[in-house]
Amino acid sequence: MSTLAAMFAIVTAVLGQQPWKLWLHCQEENINLRLDLYEESIEVPGLEAFGPMNGYLDGNIYGVWYVVGYDIKDDKLATLTIANDLGSEDQKLTLAQTSDSTYLLKFLGYNAVKRAQGKKLVKIPSELKMTKTK
Repeated sequence: MSTLAAMFAIVTAVLGQQPWKLWLHCQEENINLRLDLYEESIEVPGLEAFGPMNGYLDGNIYGVWYVVGYDIKDDKLATLTIANDLGSEDQKLTLAQTSDSTYLLKFLGYNAVKRAQGKKLVKIPSELKMTKTK
C-alpha cells in the first residue's frame, strides 16, 4: 500500500508542474502574454465567442494576438504561432525561460506585431524580456 501511495505522490507532483501555464508581462513595452499550453482554458478578450483558447498576447499592441499553434520543446523552450484578431496575419515566436521568473520572447522572421504610435503603426521590438506575474 505504501508503494501505491508513493507512486500517487510522484504522479501528482509531476502533473502539478505545468511550466507552460503562465501569465507574463513586459514592463518596458507594457505587453502581456497569457498561456496555457496544456488545455484551451483562456478566454481571449474580444474573441469570447470562439470559446477558450491556449492564450493570447495583448497590451500596448494593435489588437489582440491569440495562440493558434505551439510546440513545447522542453520545460524551458516553446515555439508559438499567434494570429491577429482579424485572422489576417500570423507570427511565429519562441519563448525561452531564462530564470525562475524571467522569459525571453523572440519574434521569428518578419515581425508583424505592431503598436499605434501617433497616426502610424510601428513594429514592436523583436525581443521582449517578460516577467512571470502568476
